[in-house]
Amino acid sequence: MKSLAWALVLAGSAMAAPEAVSLFNGKDLTGWNSAKGGEPGKGWEVKDGVIHRAGGGGDLVSEKEYADFELEFEWKISKGGNSGVKYRLRKTPAGWIGAEYQVLDDAGHPNGKVADTSAGSLYEVIPAAKEKDLKPAGEWNTSKVVAKGNTLEHWLNGKLTLKIDTGSKEWAAGKKASKFAKVEGFAEAGAGRILLQDHGDEVWFRAIRIKEL
Repeated sequence: MKSLAWALVLAGSAMAAPEAVSLFNGKDLTGWNSAKGGEPGKGWEVKDGVIHRAGGGGDLVSEKEYADFELEFEWKISKGGNSGVKYRLRKTPAGWIGAEYQVLDDAGHPNGKVADTSAGSLYEVIPAAKEKDLKPAGEWNTSKVVAKGNTLEHWLNGKLTLKIDTGSKEWAAGKKASKFAKVEGFAEAGAGRILLQDHGDEVWFRAIRIKEL
């Protein structure tokens, strides 16, 4: 009887396990707002299941907040382009601040020559791995961010590009050397929004899914 009861507990736990949900319905920008408030800017368009930053539209922020999660998304960038996906985004007196998964054409943009501003890095704080499988401008990449407590992971095309503990000495040193040095609680555990960045260049996103942990 004990084994049967334990099996039922395990089955119940499996059934209760969270599932990934889509943050983009493939048709419009439902669930997203302008970072300045109100509806998304006109520069963002949706076509054939893809979000395209075609012109100036400002940053997009998710309506919901997320604390611990696995976020997956696909992206491609224009030649020489720069963008990003931010998470654990919180509003401060200086505006929306959050950790950034760098989206970049490494070969065509100066930031690609610096490890902590190259594609897959945690922008300006923690560098991406030197060896990574980055597709060239105009081709689709698959990325994943895992945020669980103080641990952050960035993945690019199935490979881990960085893993960091926001309570570690490495994190403290990276943050101190960045423009976020004086931002209290930057990227640390806690809920925040997801942001798709308008950095002035064309960028495309699709298949945006999140699983809360």
